Amino acid sequence: MNSYGDPSSPRGRAQIPGHHGDSGGDPRGGGWSAAQDGTAPGRASVTPRAAGGRASVGGSASVPPRGGANSGSASVGSASVGRPGRASVPVSPAPGAASGRAGAGRASVPVSPAPGGPAGRAAVGAASAGRASVGSAAVGGVAGRASARASVSPVSGGPGGPGGPTGPGRGRRGAGDPGASTRARKRRRMNILIAGFAVFIMLAGIGVVGFTYYSTNVVLPEDTAPPQATTLYAFDNKTIIAKVGEQNRTLVTIDQIPQHVRDAVAAAEDRNFYKHSGVDYKGIARAAWNNLSGGDKQGASTITQQYARNAYDNLKDDTYARKVKEAILASKLNDKYTKEQIMQYYLNVIYFGRGAYGIEAAAQTYFGKPAKNLTVAEGAVLAALIKQPVPSATHKGYDPAVNPTYAKQRWDYVINGMVAEGWLDAPNRPQRPTEYPKNIKSTKNGGVGVDFGVNTPYGNVINYVKAEMRDQGLCVDNEADVTVNKLLCSQALMEGGYRIRTTIDTKIQKAAVDTAQRKTKGSELARQPPNLMAAVVSIDPRNGRVLAYYGGDNGTGTDYAGKNTDSNGNITGGHSPGSSFKIYTLAAALKEGKALESRWKGRAFTPEGTKFKVSNAGVDNPSCGDSCTLTVSTLKSLNVPFYHVTQEIGPDKVVDMAAKAGITTMWRTDTNPPKPYDLTKTDPKKIAPSPFFHVVGYGQYPVTVLDHANGVATFANQGVYNRAHFLYSVEKQDEVTGKWKKIGGEKLKPERRIDKDVVADVTSVLERYPAQVNHRLEDGRKAASKTGTWEQKPDSPENGDAWMIGYTPQLATAVWVGNLKDRKPLKLKDGRRVSGGNLPGDIWERFMEQALKGKEKLDFPPAANIGDPNTGNGEAPPPPPTPTQPNCDPLGLFCDNNGNGNGNGNGNNQGPTGPTDPRPGGDGGGGLLPSVSPRTAEDD
Repeated sequence: MNSYGDPSSPRGRAQIPGHHGDSGGDPRGGGWSAAQDGTAPGRASVTPRAAGGRASVGGSASVPPRGGANSGSASVGSASVGRPGRASVPVSPAPGAASGRAGAGRASVPVSPAPGGPAGRAAVGAASAGRASVGSAAVGGVAGRASARASVSPVSGGPGGPGGPTGPGRGRRGAGDPGASTRARKRRRMNILIAGFAVFIMLAGIGVVGFTYYSTNVVLPEDTAPPQATTLYAFDNKTIIAKVGEQNRTLVTIDQIPQHVRDAVAAAEDRNFYKHSGVDYKGIARAAWNNLSGGDKQGASTITQQYARNAYDNLKDDTYARKVKEAILASKLNDKYTKEQIMQYYLNVIYFGRGAYGIEAAAQTYFGKPAKNLTVAEGAVLAALIKQPVPSATHKGYDPAVNPTYAKQRWDYVINGMVAEGWLDAPNRPQRPTEYPKNIKSTKNGGVGVDFGVNTPYGNVINYVKAEMRDQGLCVDNEADVTVNKLLCSQALMEGGYRIRTTIDTKIQKAAVDTAQRKTKGSELARQPPNLMAAVVSIDPRNGRVLAYYGGDNGTGTDYAGKNTDSNGNITGGHSPGSSFKIYTLAAALKEGKALESRWKGRAFTPEGTKFKVSNAGVDNPSCGDSCTLTVSTLKSLNVPFYHVTQEIGPDKVVDMAAKAGITTMWRTDTNPPKPYDLTKTDPKKIAPSPFFHVVGYGQYPVTVLDHANGVATFANQGVYNRAHFLYSVEKQDEVTGKWKKIGGEKLKPERRIDKDVVADVTSVLERYPAQVNHRLEDGRKAASKTGTWEQKPDSPENGDAWMIGYTPQLATAVWVGNLKDRKPLKLKDGRRVSGGNLPGDIWERFMEQALKGKEKLDFPPAANIGDPNTGNGEAPPPPPTPTQPNCDPLGLFCDNNGNGNGNGNGNNQGPTGPTDPRPGGDGGGGLLPSVSPRTAEDD
């Protein structure tokens, strides 16, 4: 076969373009010329060229066997002026040729209109079959084959034209374009080169693909685990309180994904998933065309290809190269894994919108349930999302909350596909759902997202969990120490996919938020002045578990119950505890052999070598004068006796007792900003009396609400310390089996730090205090408590911090009220000063009653009455006062005119209605006391 036609064909083809855009043929455009012996005529196609062009003739002619007709005939076609035509070209066999084979030769074949013939019809002279300068024809006969080339002179456009009867081309052998032959050869060579290059590229591409396939080391799915979000649960291990991560994802195994959910996904994305080898070759071709033509990105990849694209970072672009590699990976994955395994990997990777990656996160986000509980209809909703879960510039996507109409249409498509494939309405298969699900969550409260819980009061819990994971060695801070099981602490929660059970009790946490959060309708802080802020921490004293923590409305702002780090790296967060700190001073005094009935001076004085006056919140002469027992001093919140106690036993003893109870950090206040001291790592003797002077005995130096609650919990637990903690257990999922394995959790180390008799005596005083401040718990439940207040600034009558702390055997709670931002005077909406006995006391009482509702009522151990009552610097007891009105007790604590009705407990006549009250509503709790360490005479 030559390059112009098939020699076995009864009709050869020849392309004959005309010289001036015409062929000089039959204007009717007809004419097949038959051979004289009746054999099938040869055929030539005539294509006109532009003026000045030339014609190539290529075709095959039927050549009669030797002894037959003298000439074979080739139908060239006729042409009229200016358009394609046909001409009949008789071809004579070479003289003397044997058995019908024509000898190669040259012939000039001029074409001109036949004289007298129809207009445009050309008679073509005979020519020997052979070689010619232009055109080629394969000439075949019955008994043999002839190859012939003929040079065809330009075809006339009609009479009078260049090829006409009188034109210059008439009868001229070889007349026409002299460069036609050269250009034809060049064109043929170029075509051969292009074809060869194309074949080379194709073979090279196949080679590259093949080499890549056999040489690519595919990273297996189990080695490319996608980032998972960490889920934090309440102590019930069911309620999700927070979920954080770069991608909201929780891995599940195939047995946790119902078959009808898998089928819905296949019906939506790849209905041949269970049949094919993992590759969509049409998709590869389409990607190649789009890459060349600049077309839009298109899908139609198999589920296996989609998994490869989403699991491997180098397969994110939409190019031919990516598509090829994607297919290679898909093919290898299909060879190695079962369809169920591939479906599992796919459904753990794919994005479903609303920040949900993977089927488990999607089920929680859209329906608030685990994937294993999805119905057929719900599974189809999620499957319908995969095609386009979020809106784009050209399509609104298939989120039912954003584009309900198209979401429903896509859902119908999925359901119909499941029916068509026999996955619904078939034996042992579920029935087709009749209604579109109505329980889809809205986007504004649609389940969990990558920062769910961070912007809630649980956000601070997340911060503590992270710190405790660091303390337990579950994460590292040095990048060089990172392993598969130990991530950087800064990234652990975001990428580790942990399942963390916290100590938070949702019932008790709700009580804290409902009581103290300003924006909660009906809370104690609602409708109060906007500068007020409250914090509540409640701990189970038996084990140190933090049951409720409210330090603010989110985990990214200031934590008013704990520590913070400012923009300069300074640790902040403490609040002056005022008289609530006296519980540690009282315990320290008892430990040093002082008795509750030991007597101490109570009148205001200026300590020797100092320039400040110690008073009881402005009251220079309390009713007990200079013979105040520790019991009375505690119940009246007198400062002067506690200053004397601290001076006698040493401030380091008070600091040490606070540290033993649970105070980890305390700030000095004579620096700007206040400087923190870690009491767990510092010898108290090295920090007291400097910088922590004797005023530490009545609460000048700031502590956190969490630490104070932990200290109170130690007293509630009869002196046995348990570190306050938020982490109950940490689990990490085995990515192969899907089972959760515990890798860390709470490590209880109960430690007796305070003698139980000391605690029993302290509690015996504090359990009288709820009645003192009118905050008894309902139903006669026993509780111990203490208030505290500290001034807004030095020598100011206004308050800046107010506290109420207290405990039962089951629950220890600290409540603080202060400023949201700038340190302003604390005022209630009715203009009264905030003191420990009013707003903090209201929060504490209401919270404790809600939290303890239904709990057993327990009593405290009786007082041990340790120590020597004859110690102390006070005077002998004065004679009992003569009662001037009924309802007075011998100590004068509960007389109607003693000014303690609001619970200030300082004996400074600060009752809410007392006409001589210089600080209405104040509890004293420190009162008018210096906010900086006193200067001694030696400092001058």
